[in-house]
Amino acid sequence: MNARSAGTALVAGVAVVLSVTAGAPAVADTQHADEQATVSVLHAVPGLTVDVFAGDKELLPDFKPGTLTEPLKLDAGSYDIKIFKDGEGPKGTPAIQKTVEVPAGANATLVAHLTADGKPALDAFVNDTSKVPAGKARVTVRHVAAAPAVDIRADGTVVFKNLENPKEAKGEVAAGTVSADVALAGTDTVAIGPAELDLAEGSNTIVYAWGSAADKNLALKTQSITGMHSAPHGVPAGETGLAAAEHNQSITLGALSVGALVALGASAHLLRRRNNAA
Repeated sequence: MNARSAGTALVAGVAVVLSVTAGAPAVADTQHADEQATVSVLHAVPGLTVDVFAGDKELLPDFKPGTLTEPLKLDAGSYDIKIFKDGEGPKGTPAIQKTVEVPAGANATLVAHLTADGKPALDAFVNDTSKVPAGKARVTVRHVAAAPAVDIRADGTVVFKNLENPKEAKGEVAAGTVSADVALAGTDTVAIGPAELDLAEGSNTIVYAWGSAADKNLALKTQSITGMHSAPHGVPAGETGLAAAEHNQSITLGALSVGALVALGASAHLLRRRNNAA
């Protein structure tokens, strides 16, 4: 299943469950748009295909590693998710049963991944959608791999140092194309890459380092969020390359963080539990 079909399945499942459990219309009114969140889901646990359930309803079957769903609009609230190894639900014991909080107005990505020592986990990152200065692009790097701390390099120069799992680093840089790789912290030993990154003006390019160093399947996955231009559009920046980002580095974990197994579908699927039951 590709990311588009996975996203479609999630939207359908969300509409069905909300309409059944909450008595709400299948399509949310536009007046409630400010009460919704935009959520994407990344499956970054190598070698494990899963099925995502809300109660006994299968919402996301055969979700494969390396898949990133398209952004979904979800009502803010609490979502109870059951995650099974492929084919083991819904009567078996879930690999994880977790409640995920989705705050109103947030743009977030839920990432099912491995911890530094190889244990399955779920972390939620809030994506920065604030305006980007004219001529600039935002770069966000997230370490979600079973690997030690790493340095992120652009065209051979270290721009983010000693990034640990499950932290992120971000900065605003001149728009353009750079060659990026991931090296073990403090060394020239390349763990992932190089990869060409097209950093479009007014965008946030999010790069995930995922997989397992021990299993030699480390990889990069990118996510792009656009539409954050500042006027005047297209004014050249005074800095070039990712080197400028080092001066604006921040290492933060989204406030949504929760730990557990393959709850990749976590964001998108439900059984929404209302805080004030009818």
